[in-house]
Amino acid sequence: MSSPSKRRDMDVMKLMMSDYNVETINDGLNEFNVEFHGPKESLYEGGVWKIRVELPDAYPYKSPSIGFVNKIYHPNVDEMSGSVCLDVINQSWSPMFDLLNVFEVFLPQLLLYPNPSDPLNGDAASLMMKDRKQYDQKVKEYCERYAKKEHISNSRAEEDSDDEEISVEGSESSDDDEIAGHADP
Repeated sequence: MSSPSKRRDMDVMKLMMSDYNVETINDGLNEFNVEFHGPKESLYEGGVWKIRVELPDAYPYKSPSIGFVNKIYHPNVDEMSGSVCLDVINQSWSPMFDLLNVFEVFLPQLLLYPNPSDPLNGDAASLMMKDRKQYDQKVKEYCERYAKKEHISNSRAEEDSDDEEISVEGSESSDDDEIAGHADP
């Protein structure tokens, strides 16, 4: 069996060589963003999300941390943090899975089959159970408002302009200020 770091490198490279657009963070393979498109024939079809992936040192023996960077309306995704409540990632993870499984199977399944009985977004879960038509409409509104190609490509530019504002506003800049200016998505 190969070492966890070799497996991590291999899985990330496999993801990069697939049809997914992968953007590394800090030039490492432990943190990166992946462009993810909503599954066909779902309420999320046509939506594009930036998914933040963080791989623990013990990957693949420990599951990756997955989160939506731009907003999505879904019972099993926290609207503020983008955290995903997905049993196969959080509790049932196995080293047999790889990153392609996350993007080709787990996330599409999550969007196709939301589970309102185990919510991270109580409002979405409640609306889904009470008024499915209104829930469907709200999902589509979020896709229009937050999940277009320009939303994920502009999010980096917005972060850069926010950094400039921070450094212009503060006359004294230290490394601590720079680190504090980066919010964790």
